Amino acid sequence: MGGGSNGSGKLRGVTGIPPLPEPLPGEVFDSHCHLDIMVGNRQASSGDPVAQAAQVAGATVESILDEARAVGVTRLVTIGYDLPSSRWNAATAAGHADVYAGVAIHPNEAHAATPEVLAEIEELARQPYVRAVGETGLDYFRDWASKGDQHASFRAHIEIAKRTGKALVIHDRDAHDDVLSVLADQGAPDVVIFHSFSGDAEMAKRCSDAGYFMSFSGPVTYKNADYLREAARVAPLELMLVETDAPYLPPVPHRGKPNAPYLIPLTLRCLAEVKGVEVADLAAAITANGETAFGAW
Repeated sequence: MGGGSNGSGKLRGVTGIPPLPEPLPGEVFDSHCHLDIMVGNRQASSGDPVAQAAQVAGATVESILDEARAVGVTRLVTIGYDLPSSRWNAATAAGHADVYAGVAIHPNEAHAATPEVLAEIEELARQPYVRAVGETGLDYFRDWASKGDQHASFRAHIEIAKRTGKALVIHDRDAHDDVLSVLADQGAPDVVIFHSFSGDAEMAKRCSDAGYFMSFSGPVTYKNADYLREAARVAPLELMLVETDAPYLPPVPHRGKPNAPYLIPLTLRCLAEVKGVEVADLAAAITANGETAFGAW
């Protein structure tokens, strides 16, 4: 992130934005980030210091892409969480060749998933550069929306993904059993992606058996996240993705700082070590998985 090639290092020094890591030996992509928050299109709340810091850096979509490319992260999927972010993502993806979009109402906002809103989400999902319906799912960590509203919204998004033929990107927080149960009961779309996978090895096995993709993010690098590394060991290479969730969930050693797509190499190298594979081989596998999940770039 930062201001691109003109002074971005200075901005990092001023705002605490992490430096560029060592470039990858091959190309990879970020399967889940929030460009609208990073560029300040959505004003960060006073209780969101990470997003505030990311916006202070003065990033643009172009500068984010430039810095990501500099380390081998060549494409991004920017994910929606409400109607305004979904509209912005769709328009941004249409205007940038290396950006795809996801559109949805986040489970924390499920009370806003009215028939009219969902109809517009489906209309957006039919656009060619929108390749995902997400993030949707269940969040039992927060009680910002009732479980009833969350389940109804989740089921509606599953049907939108099936009707539009787009990948379903799932937000699953403290709700593993219910998420899997809803998918089984409703009938899962052809492509299901667990964003920022947070389950243990048993959950990874259940997802693997169902053919669901698992997208790993910064927390897999955290010292207290042995369960995530065990899950990554269980996950088949052909069902693995990597993401930032930027500007959130930065990998070590940058916890507490704004995340950005250019930090993918830190998470990828951790995953390669966990899996016992070469970094270039993992990058190639994840890139191929991206085309399977989201379609040809």
